[in-house]
Amino acid sequence: MLRILLRRRKQPLSTEDVTVTDRPAVRKAVSAAALGNTMEWFDFGVYAYLAGTLGKVFFPSSSPGAQVVSAFATFAAAFLVRPLGGLVFGPLGDRIGRKRVLAATMIMMAISTFAVGFLPTYSTIGFAAPILLLICRLVQGFSTGGEYAGATTYIAEYAPDTRRGFLGSWLDFGTFVGYSLGSGLVTLLTAVLGDDGLVDWGWRLPFLVAGPLGLIGLYMRLRLEETPAFQREAEQAHHDAEEAVAAGGGDPVEEARQSGKGRLKEIFTRHWEAVLICMGLVLLYNVTNYMVTSYLPTFMTETLGQNALTAQLLVLGTMIVVVLSVTTVGRTSDRWGRRPVFMAGSAAMIVLAVPAMLLIRGGGILLPAFGCLILGLLLVCFAGTSASTLPALFPTRLRYGALSISFNISVSLFGGTTPLIASALVQATGNDLVPAYYLMVAGVIGLIATFFLHETAGKPLRGSGPMVESEEQAQELVAQSRTEAGRRARDVWLRLRHPWTRH
Repeated sequence: MLRILLRRRKQPLSTEDVTVTDRPAVRKAVSAAALGNTMEWFDFGVYAYLAGTLGKVFFPSSSPGAQVVSAFATFAAAFLVRPLGGLVFGPLGDRIGRKRVLAATMIMMAISTFAVGFLPTYSTIGFAAPILLLICRLVQGFSTGGEYAGATTYIAEYAPDTRRGFLGSWLDFGTFVGYSLGSGLVTLLTAVLGDDGLVDWGWRLPFLVAGPLGLIGLYMRLRLEETPAFQREAEQAHHDAEEAVAAGGGDPVEEARQSGKGRLKEIFTRHWEAVLICMGLVLLYNVTNYMVTSYLPTFMTETLGQNALTAQLLVLGTMIVVVLSVTTVGRTSDRWGRRPVFMAGSAAMIVLAVPAMLLIRGGGILLPAFGCLILGLLLVCFAGTSASTLPALFPTRLRYGALSISFNISVSLFGGTTPLIASALVQATGNDLVPAYYLMVAGVIGLIATFFLHETAGKPLRGSGPMVESEEQAQELVAQSRTEAGRRARDVWLRLRHPWTRH
């Protein structure tokens, strides 16, 4: 019994176990990570708002409905290669570091988005034009496979435990700022140039803006330091390797575990439950996200026949609401927990998806505005919480790779295909409530995933020690840990003296 009790004892924390974060470094890390997402979603906002225009430019021989489906098929194709990007960039980020991989994904995203602005049209080179567009989208998708997971990992590993929700929400703040900038630019061009001007040449301008944005983002990311959690993990791995060499050679089992194949096997055998929870939460967030940001503008114009400028302004207004409230939701998750926010959002999605869609198709401006607002408030529940919830599912040594793979498989199968599936189902069935039913299914899956989610608010990341904002907080945490260790030692002593008495 003594052996069992001693084995269960938890050693008290020392000052070396607690990391005191540097505020300027945290601010720089959050800014650089968020700017990358801003650029990524600038592209998505542009593409979503220009789907009808791009269909006319690159698929002119098709019917209007087929043009939209073709444009969204090219949009969805980028998501098919995202898991490949996750398989490459994720484990690489766990081996060589987060900041190097984030710089590489920024370069690829900027170049491929910038190149779209120079593509020849179908009327110029025929069928080769949509093929070139597809190639650019595939490069974008491949680079994005390492972008969001890396950015969330980077911020999570820099943030103090008690503020991870708030600081992580700035990543999605950058996401929706980028979308709002992209969609706002297209809306402005639509008002100034009209549909004919956009088809002739105006569609190129938003993509050309990606070049300067990419240079700014790359500059910021090259100035970043590696995260404290990764540095500790790398130092420990180096120390273990030196000990193995000193003992007469490395351990073959440990070497296989550290390899790329070993890491992948460990992710799917030892952390399969976390993978499934991650995929369920990502499905919920991204189905809602792409339904609102990518499909809704086209749905309102092509299916409901609303004015293009009105539809664009309504969705843009919804994104502004999300931008203004996302960090508040992140801060709330630090106080109330991640599970309550996700659970409330999932349940509300099941109940409110159909009423929101009925309002959107109600005609005029006021009713669709209320419908869009409902969807925006549902979206912000997931947007403000995901960046702090998902990285906490996995240990440090596997975090980037496991999150990249889980995130991108779910996004590829369910998120990025949402506009394509929704538009195809609406066209096939003639039922314009299909998008609402799709959202309800996502809400059910999200509710199930949240049920199995362990609360992580205010707790250290798996495989990492506590992170605090000041030396005073560190000393307080160490003192509290020693007090708890003393109480546990007393309990051990009492159990040894009185083994048949409950304590």
